[in-house]
Amino acid sequence: MNRMMHRNIRLLALFNFFTDFHLYTAILIIYFARVTGSYTLAMSLFSVVMVSSALFEIPTGIFSDYIGRKRTVMLGAFSSVFAVICYAIGMNYWILFTGALFEGLQRAWYSGNNDALLYETLAQSGHKDAYSHYLGKVSAMFQMAAAAGIIIGGILATRSFALIMWLSVIPQLICLLLSFFITEPNKRQHHNSNISMHLVAAATNIWSNRSLRLLSINRIVNYAVGESTYHFRAAFVNTLWPLWAVGFSTALSSIGAAASYWYSGRLITNIGSYRLLLMANLYSKIVNIASVAVATVFSPIIIASTSLFFGISEVANSQLMQNEFTHDQRATLASITSFLGNLAFGAYAVLLGLLADSFGPTRALIIAYISYVPTLAINWILYEGHKHSA
Repeated sequence: MNRMMHRNIRLLALFNFFTDFHLYTAILIIYFARVTGSYTLAMSLFSVVMVSSALFEIPTGIFSDYIGRKRTVMLGAFSSVFAVICYAIGMNYWILFTGALFEGLQRAWYSGNNDALLYETLAQSGHKDAYSHYLGKVSAMFQMAAAAGIIIGGILATRSFALIMWLSVIPQLICLLLSFFITEPNKRQHHNSNISMHLVAAATNIWSNRSLRLLSINRIVNYAVGESTYHFRAAFVNTLWPLWAVGFSTALSSIGAAASYWYSGRLITNIGSYRLLLMANLYSKIVNIASVAVATVFSPIIIASTSLFFGISEVANSQLMQNEFTHDQRATLASITSFLGNLAFGAYAVLLGLLADSFGPTRALIIAYISYVPTLAINWILYEGHKHSA
């Protein structure tokens, strides 16, 4: 049992690293804008990723619960390879559109499934309580890879965008290879073999469970606005720093997030998930708004400091939601939340692009950061509810 656990954890760590080892991360919005000719069309591609992911979320989550975690990872890796190849070809909007469509499919295959794979691997080995610890460690690999890819890609971007796009195909091929070596946890027994009833039961569970409902709303809103602003932030940084330096701002964020993920398990144990979620939300709102409202050459560095809470809040939120999920619907429940989050992202990304075309990147970001301040209220309610129940 423990041998299987350590094997899967090592493979997931490597898989996560190569999944996010994209050389184009820091300049993708700039690359899309150059090919399409506008920020609106460029941001619409990010929207396509999330809307297509939303459309595929529910069926892929159900398939994961029925066909197994390993096969789902393999399907996601196939989709990722095809998506990055389309980005590398990138001759016009519609080729990029196809790549975005398959990136959305890849995200849907991974969403819910990979966390469920880790959780069930640990549960099968009797280490379920260590979920936040191991999730933080394997998730840190995403950020380590992103930081390395951003630094290398930022330097190469001054020479050739095409080169960094094609080099980014290689890590996805490695992910595909790694997926074949994952060990499937014990097969789940389903009380309901009807897929539509399985979905209805999962949706009802979210609606009737107050804590799960609030956690889901918090995740949906923060994901929609947070991811939109993260992808767009390079355009803002480029107004303050030269193109070759843009990647370093994003790299700082990834390094901070990697440290945040790495130590998240220990911090959650000592401080508590609900308190950390509230602290992370409050800090990020204040810093983001202030840094953009009073834009200086130091703003990108100050904004990057919010990443020190990113991994902690992600792991804390995931742990709290996993504790509320039922075993038979673990991936489906996560997919419902991701489905709604991706739909919200799809709408918000286009809106952010329109705001940037109309008012410029700086004012667009200020509006975006202010728009999700109300999530602080949700975090306060969760914190107070937990404190009183404890």
